[in-house]
Amino acid sequence: MSPPGKGAAAILSALREQSGAPLSGETLSARLGVSRAQIWKHVGTLRKRGYEIEGEPGGGYRLGALPDRLYPEEVQLGLSTKWVAHAYEHLEETDSTNRVAFERGREGAPAGTVIVAESQTAGRGRLGRPFYSPPHKNLYTSILLRPTGSIADTPTLILGAAVAVAETVGAFVGDDALVEIKWPNDVLIRRRKTSGILMESSAEGTRIAFAVLGIGINLNIDRETFPDEFRRHATSLASEIGAPVDRIAFARTLFERLETQLTAHARGGFDAVRPRFEAFFRMAGEPVGIEEIGGQRIDGIALGIAPDGALEIEIVDGPRRGEIVRVMAGDVTLAKPTEDAR
Repeated sequence: MSPPGKGAAAILSALREQSGAPLSGETLSARLGVSRAQIWKHVGTLRKRGYEIEGEPGGGYRLGALPDRLYPEEVQLGLSTKWVAHAYEHLEETDSTNRVAFERGREGAPAGTVIVAESQTAGRGRLGRPFYSPPHKNLYTSILLRPTGSIADTPTLILGAAVAVAETVGAFVGDDALVEIKWPNDVLIRRRKTSGILMESSAEGTRIAFAVLGIGINLNIDRETFPDEFRRHATSLASEIGAPVDRIAFARTLFERLETQLTAHARGGFDAVRPRFEAFFRMAGEPVGIEEIGGQRIDGIALGIAPDGALEIEIVDGPRRGEIVRVMAGDVTLAKPTEDAR
């Protein structure tokens, strides 16, 4: 759905300022310098977007319930970022927000441009896996970046993004101890996945022209309604805390945390975000299995994260016992969630 336009946005702002008190059409007409008929048209536009606006002859207009939609006029209200989400595109449905963001990157859109969709028909995660994306339940967004640092630092952008997601999830769950980053890009609650991050980039010669961070977060979907292939290992914030999550407040917080972590990464590379990453990294000392890209499997004990973002694993069995292996990319298997986890 297209943005509401300046006239409708001005009416929405005026009605917000009334804090629920009525505002007459005559007053709105004088304030905006348009006819009463135009006021009525703009109110109709807002109603089509899902805003409840009461209006009776002689009684004025009153703003009621707000729509549960991730509209820019809602998410950007009170947003404290300097560059993230100032350019904001909202889509009711798309195949993939990453595809749209990639197009905007080629078109020259500025860093910090976000694409937000209410649903995706072909949402995907790392290694081409599908990301279940039902409408009006979760947050599906992609953020356009234009890195200026070293190409070597670009792969660890996804680790900085994971920190921002974990911090936001922890703030809404109410306990950081329940939240975990599964290297390199999944955020878990009680060992069940609630978020995945996909990074793609476009190169021009020896530099990165732009990168796109795609983030999907399960917010209000009931875990029991997941397809069978996701249910055992996935969850949502609402399923964990037993109450619906304000999607608008969550998106606003996420964009603010993303700006903090991505700005730090731009200035100091992975070293600048590593302490926060390690605060959510709980794999050290645990047995893990890694399917590396290319098909090789590595089993061992996770040791920690190297300065370049690689996962270090000690092989504990077989002829390579005691060898320390560095993994830059792969699919990690952890211990299964406990049966008493919600």
